[in-house]
Amino acid sequence: MKIGVLALQGDYQKHSQILSQLGLTPLLLRYPQQLQEVSGLIIPGGESTTMRKLIDANDFRQPLLAFARRFPILGTCAGLIMMSHLLDDDPRVNPLGIIDVTVTRNAYGRQLDSFLDELEVNIDGKKHTIAASFIRAPIINVVGSDVEVLAHYHGEPVAVRHGRHVGLTFHPELNDVTLFHQLTFGSY
Repeated sequence: MKIGVLALQGDYQKHSQILSQLGLTPLLLRYPQQLQEVSGLIIPGGESTTMRKLIDANDFRQPLLAFARRFPILGTCAGLIMMSHLLDDDPRVNPLGIIDVTVTRNAYGRQLDSFLDELEVNIDGKKHTIAASFIRAPIINVVGSDVEVLAHYHGEPVAVRHGRHVGLTFHPELNDVTLFHQLTFGSY
């Protein structure tokens, strides 16, 4: 199965490595028509205002929304910001509204405040303890009624699932955590 990784900006190479490790075929997407070649998508971490500009400059917005109606998307950090319904701190980002959450960008602090910690994840009644890297991470402030929280950090939701889509405030790919890639793309 081919899984696309939005390769406009951000940490797309590491996600590609995780997909290969799982036996999935990664395809780095730089043009909207490439969405027709994949059965799932990752929107990686990066810088959300830059990512929004590149999505709009490359006419990705409507194709991404159409893709999301049919196929699963995994968003990490800035990817979650782009997938969110509402961003309460920066009108320049203009999120896609794929996951019914409201987020605040960089809520854990600046780059120097980045950290690694253990996180307990609960998926379909199974508990997993993983390493989670939080880099200028957003905070999820509001979770819609149809959104399932998969993990909390100090009482705040940090991993959510909304239908076929998964959003994370952290970077599992940096610690070779494959759990969310497996969950999103059907090999969990």
